[in-house]
Amino acid sequence: MAVFLAQSLAPIMFAALVAFLLLGYPVAFSLGAVGLIFFVIGVELAPYSDGVITLSWPLLNSMPGRIYEVMRNDTLLAIPFFTFMGLILERSGMAEDLLETIGQLFGTIRGGLAYAVIFVGAMLAATTGVVAASVISMGLISLPIMLRYGYDRRLASGTIAASGTLAQIIPPSLVLIVLADQLGRSVDQMYKGALLPGVMLAGLYALYVFVVCRINPSAAPGLPPEEIGHRKPDGSRGLLSLGVLTLISGTIGTATLWNSGYGPMEFFILVLAVSILVALTAALVSKVILRRTGRGFLSPLAERVTFVMVPPLMLIFLVLGTILIGLATPTEGGAMGAVGALLLAGINRYLNNAPQRLNWAIVRQATEATAKLSAFVMFILIGARIFSLTFYGVNGHIWVEHLLTSMPGGMYGFLIAVMILVFLLAFFLDFFELAFILVPLLKPAAESIFRTAPEAVAIAKTMGFAVITTTDPSGAVVETVADVSPFMVWFGILLAVNMQTSFMHPPFGFALFYLRSVAPKEPYADKITGKTTAPVLTSQIYWGAVPYVVIQLLMVAIVMALPWIAMHAMVKPQADPKNPSAVERPAGPPSTLPASPDGRFALPPSPPAIEGAPPSNYTGAGAPTLDMRELPRID
Repeated sequence: MAVFLAQSLAPIMFAALVAFLLLGYPVAFSLGAVGLIFFVIGVELAPYSDGVITLSWPLLNSMPGRIYEVMRNDTLLAIPFFTFMGLILERSGMAEDLLETIGQLFGTIRGGLAYAVIFVGAMLAATTGVVAASVISMGLISLPIMLRYGYDRRLASGTIAASGTLAQIIPPSLVLIVLADQLGRSVDQMYKGALLPGVMLAGLYALYVFVVCRINPSAAPGLPPEEIGHRKPDGSRGLLSLGVLTLISGTIGTATLWNSGYGPMEFFILVLAVSILVALTAALVSKVILRRTGRGFLSPLAERVTFVMVPPLMLIFLVLGTILIGLATPTEGGAMGAVGALLLAGINRYLNNAPQRLNWAIVRQATEATAKLSAFVMFILIGARIFSLTFYGVNGHIWVEHLLTSMPGGMYGFLIAVMILVFLLAFFLDFFELAFILVPLLKPAAESIFRTAPEAVAIAKTMGFAVITTTDPSGAVVETVADVSPFMVWFGILLAVNMQTSFMHPPFGFALFYLRSVAPKEPYADKITGKTTAPVLTSQIYWGAVPYVVIQLLMVAIVMALPWIAMHAMVKPQADPKNPSAVERPAGPPSTLPASPDGRFALPPSPPAIEGAPPSNYTGAGAPTLDMRELPRID
């Protein structure tokens, strides 16, 4: 019996952790308690394990060092900075202004408010990075407005909940920072890989709203004409002025960075940043001219859109751009974003003479919320370190790797199995819990699969990644992927989109719970019209989420079927013949030079020819070796 328990301790330990979580114990304490309990059990069963269990009492001495390693992680320091930035921008009235402005921009177009919610949700996702903050904010701000104008409650609630979950995938996202840390990849790689899927997902949301408006126009009516403001003196809206400003700003931004040498992703982000800065400058000049002469060259709508949308967008793209081009680390970018958010809130307060935009109460609330989230993440990570020490000591990582790599269907069978597992576990686990518990267990198996799977080799060849060709003892040709970093980024993006889906699926989706907490449960009188408005039922929230869950699952399938969506930014460009040193050359095949006698080093057959130099014997019996054992000892 003892032998059986010793050799089966890894799955028993994992099952015990799941049982602790299902009983409702906090995740951090569950991880730590299970790790310590099974450490004691593992030490006692080690003599019966035939070498499977490698735990011993002195191993506990390494725990303080492991905890200190967690606390000194510079990458995770970006989490409180980005959280604080998002909360300051959110609580300073940015979301209200954005929603009102974009709603005015769409005007009488059917579904205009829904489009505005999706766009503002994407912006809040890029600033807050926290699903709870995005969903609750949009629920409090946009849901009463959408109900006021007769939106279908299922469409309104589903759109709000789905747009809030974009915080999972749109950079700069806390989720991507955590995944980068757990997968051992750089944050900028995760940001580059997630940008296109995030934009595509937001586009699919908007496409769904468009289809609903075509099928059932009454589900998403446009704003009444009398509610459209920011008009010119002649009554026109001034959309032409806004279009010309957008065109000129984009042209100047593109021309400024045309020969900069940046990659497509970096170029796109920096062009947006420069274009936004040009638009803001033009709006400020127009405002000054208007005050002095009474006539500006921009319409009121163009000025409103520029002054409301440009500052937060400029901050987002500056932070994201500096990280992508390598000018700042994620921690430095987050610190810059936090300071920029305070400056924007202060300027907003001064220009609008509105103390409620920024005061000590808002700063204190944002600081407290940031501290709570950071402590939550830190305690989970410390508990995960304790759990992993024991789990690896009982060879649990090998058990998980063998279990996952033996899945039928090769690489795609592995991915489908992992996606189903993550989807089911997300019924009762938060993202941070999944990231710190499950992802470290999946990482070794994923690296093994992506390195050797024929499907991964084929993808690597198609995208120009290096592939190593060797022969096994039987003489068969074996091809392996030289660097699995692009595949791990792809894997991380799949996990992020799947975990985003888990926030939406009934009945346990956290986004649905957040929306339920702020949606009206009883009939209420509208603050503007005074009319009695019916409440939003829980069933309406659930049914409204179902189409968006389908869209997110479709996005998982798209990213899985088209890996280049996540890996395109890691493809190294071909060198310019006119300037070969301008870009890094792609990695070539492995060297075919002869090996040293012990097979550990490759030695050139001869040195480079130098005119006038005496001949040297680099080959044969008198050739020098690279055996470190032949170096003189220095005692």
